[in-house]
Amino acid sequence: MSDGSVDLKEAARAQAYATPLEDIHVASPALFQADAMWPYFERLRKEAPVHYSKGDEETGPYWSITRYNDIMTVDTTHQVFSSDAHLGGITIRNFDEDFVLPMFIAMDPPKHDIQRKTVSPIVSPQNLSRLEGIIRERVQHILDALPINEPFDWVDKVSIELTTQMLATLFDFPWEERRKLTRWSDVATASPESGIVESEEARRAELLECLGYFTNLWNERVNQTEPGSDLISMLAHGEATRDMPPMEYLGNVILLIVGGNDTTRNSLTGGLYALSKNPQEEAKLRADPSLIPNMVSEIIRWQTPLAHMRRTALEDYELSGQTIKKGDKVVMWYVSGNRDDTVIEDADKFIVDRPNARRHLSFGFGIHRCVGNRLAEMQLRIVWEEILQRFPRIEVLEEPRRVYSTFVKGYERMMVRIPERN
Repeated sequence: MSDGSVDLKEAARAQAYATPLEDIHVASPALFQADAMWPYFERLRKEAPVHYSKGDEETGPYWSITRYNDIMTVDTTHQVFSSDAHLGGITIRNFDEDFVLPMFIAMDPPKHDIQRKTVSPIVSPQNLSRLEGIIRERVQHILDALPINEPFDWVDKVSIELTTQMLATLFDFPWEERRKLTRWSDVATASPESGIVESEEARRAELLECLGYFTNLWNERVNQTEPGSDLISMLAHGEATRDMPPMEYLGNVILLIVGGNDTTRNSLTGGLYALSKNPQEEAKLRADPSLIPNMVSEIIRWQTPLAHMRRTALEDYELSGQTIKKGDKVVMWYVSGNRDDTVIEDADKFIVDRPNARRHLSFGFGIHRCVGNRLAEMQLRIVWEEILQRFPRIEVLEEPRRVYSTFVKGYERMMVRIPERN
């Protein structure tokens, strides 16, 4: 495994530095699937931190923002850099104008602030402490059922299973059908080239199925005299959300599914992969389990489960010597900012006791900072507390298979073996 991956890394580096700067198109899903985008970002941070690319049919032209501090500037200057779905929303891919999905992350103030406030009680400190026991019980159940000394897919049996159970709880979604949530999450961010959907039409059809299913759940809950504490009840009874048009409801549902699924799911796999690549760090962690909360932040930084967020410029703006024009597409590459060694020392290394580990970009900054960040951290912390109690070792058997996407930086499959239990 190692020899081949070293060769591939060298080849990717040579290619990245041989490509003329103006021809670099880092938003290629194939680069991400091959884990070959790192040297391109390294070069852009050094030579063209605010970089204009002609892009391709999928993306159109766009600006890449690759340094930590520049990303912070764009993320916190929301009066200039808009998330509005009707201007293109939050992902680099161009979607058809007749299938726009407004959602509160793809809105500007004041509407954004009001809708976000409607769902934020789900992650209040009181609710998190209520959920902690539920999550722990589930994690224990999932880990206790894992096979010993035989290969299995960690993504499917642990990462997906845990996150889909969590989502089913947050939505109060029919338990036996919870894998529908995983499917809709995958479909929402998929392109036809990914192999997940056959065409854009097929993608739309599945998302409309999702809308139909969630509309039925809404109708069941909207008339309850005692509203439940689940996300659908919050949306159905919230003053700012109860009159949403169908596509806006779908947009918010998709946001909550992807936000609650992909990020945690890929950090669960990414964390295990990172430790397998850094045995000295795993030894450090096992010697001192109190490092788990810090390691969780380091996993989220090192993995960066959502690689980018997109904005649209509402006016001309100068950034690091470049003039971004009104209407331009601007892409904040969190995945690059999290590896910016001018801000984060030894940024390419995975270090479980890293000082200031929470100083990462993975949750975004400013008004759009991830609403579920504390829940994600809690889930990962509990998983690692329970893993350390059970398994002295988990072997990663091969390089994981990565997702074909420049948005979700994640894993389709990772085969592992647990030799024994404690």
